[in-house]
Amino acid sequence: MSVERINPEELSPAKGFSHAVVASGSRLVFLAGQTALDGAGKVVGDTLPQQFERALANLLAALAGAGGSPADLARVTVYAVDVADYRARAPELGLIWRRLAGREYPAMAVVGAVRLWDEAALVEMDGLAVLP
Repeated sequence: MSVERINPEELSPAKGFSHAVVASGSRLVFLAGQTALDGAGKVVGDTLPQQFERALANLLAALAGAGGSPADLARVTVYAVDVADYRARAPELGLIWRRLAGREYPAMAVVGAVRLWDEAALVEMDGLAVLP
């Protein structure tokens, strides 16, 4: 598998994401939306950073279960019930991302949502990975 991250100079600097990702491999892994659910199905964490960390850990656990690693992520979409809070906490969320997933960023988007499936959830993320 090869993954090439592309960040053209004429676009704004890519901080915490890549503008484009070109991936080639033999397996596509579609990762379902993950919130901060624990093993019993209860949302854990009262703050966005706490829930972001758990949701990302859950996404990475699903990816690992399919035989992948964070470097295999080609696309992640983050759904946030409060985009202003997400933007304000972006530096802290970036530290969490780097600790759990490293510095090879997929193409990403943050989308505002009025409410998520799990009513107590503040954030949800899904993704696409390309494995060898």
